[in-house]
Amino acid sequence: MITHPSRHCAVELQALPSRIGQVRRIVSAQLRYWHLDPLIDRAALGVTELLTNVHRHAQPDKTCTVEIELLLDHLVVSVHDHDPRLPVVGDISDVAATATCGRGLAMVAAVSESWGVRAEGESGKVVWFMLSATPSTAPAEAAAAPTPARRVGAVKPAQRFVSEVDLPDEHRSQHAPARSAVAG
Repeated sequence: MITHPSRHCAVELQALPSRIGQVRRIVSAQLRYWHLDPLIDRAALGVTELLTNVHRHAQPDKTCTVEIELLLDHLVVSVHDHDPRLPVVGDISDVAATATCGRGLAMVAAVSESWGVRAEGESGKVVWFMLSATPSTAPAEAAAAPTPARRVGAVKPAQRFVSEVDLPDEHRSQHAPARSAVAG
């Protein structure tokens, strides 16, 4: 799958409670801009859970990057932090109904088509989830995009989707990914 440069957004932040709400609003606004309103609630819930995990568990710091990418028919939301420890997913049936924590990744799994973790060695990890952006929820230009004549790579959620090395020159990204910083 190929991502178009204008279909990518990244925000670097400290995963503090006040910032989590700001990022949720940024993600919601970006999805409205892409005409993906039906995905807003699930994407906002998923990113909130992932950022809360960074806030509660990440070491040595709470710095992270949230990225959202619209691939032809999927929205991928990922959070990269500097903690190389992978999350441990517990059994949700072991969590008390009144508990205020312990359900984050189970909730991400429940609202997404798929999710996973990609270890990045000493530089940390990326936790991601994917939502279907069907033609009824995708922007017209993404829904009408032609299928490539040859398959350049299979979607492997635990890895980068398509290496630019494998892409024909006309599909290589010409711009660096957009970066935003939340003021404050």
